[in-house]
Amino acid sequence: MRQVVFYSHVMSQFLTRFAPSPTGKLHLGHAASAFAVWQAAERAGGDVILRIEDIDTTRCRPAYTEAIYEALHWLGFEWSPYVRIQSEHFSDYAAVVRQLADLGLAYRCFLTRAQVGEDVFTGKPLHRRAEEDLLDKDTPFAWRLSLAAAREHLGQTWSDLSYRLATATGIETVKADPAKLGDIIIARKDTPSAYHIAATHDDDLQSITHVIRGEDLIDAPHVQTLLQVLLGWEQPIYQHHPLVMGPDGKRLSKSHGSIALADLRADGKTPDDIRRLTGFA
Repeated sequence: MRQVVFYSHVMSQFLTRFAPSPTGKLHLGHAASAFAVWQAAERAGGDVILRIEDIDTTRCRPAYTEAIYEALHWLGFEWSPYVRIQSEHFSDYAAVVRQLADLGLAYRCFLTRAQVGEDVFTGKPLHRRAEEDLLDKDTPFAWRLSLAAAREHLGQTWSDLSYRLATATGIETVKADPAKLGDIIIARKDTPSAYHIAATHDDDLQSITHVIRGEDLIDAPHVQTLLQVLLGWEQPIYQHHPLVMGPDGKRLSKSHGSIALADLRADGKTPDDIRRLTGFA
């Protein structure tokens, strides 16, 4: 049975989370997301949980996790003493993948990303190789969620899939379309979980009521809603904030022109300067 984590300080109707991945130092884009999360919680009289989403074992580093804590403290944020480190809970996510596989809702895929991309965007069915011939071989594979099997499993409920979206005018109900993302990867051979499984699992485990994140993840609720319904998990309200853009009109990222908060601090910038730079002054 899955362990439920209770937070004694959380009694409000509004609980959200800030969940960075420690693949590098926080930059202005992260700061904007943090401001959006903590300001929303403050307005609602709610709470914020910090979660470290370090499932990418090839890029995540403990030093980057420590840098996240330091940057957030410098900006003046506070959070629950308990921080969930996802890499410490791979067995939880692997159990979810096994559950989906046992239900016939997941399959092993031996295609490359390029091959899958061709199939997803042309609408052609995925071509699966015979698993029985590969069980004893060291052949790379990923577990994928089968939309066809999920549709059959849910029956009429598939047509009723929807999620709640917070907008400037209130809470809207949006029809979910999991096909937007195709048969998503839910685990890889060298990683027991992919993003959608780990994030959605932990949102339910931690009783998150509101998920606030950037517009780059605007399609994520479509497939995460499907996972929540398939697995009997609670559905939070979603909200997406604008991204911080560079002079060239592209969003700032670790790999695209964003200066680390630590470097801005070293150059004499203050937390108030960061607020102004991100539009949250």
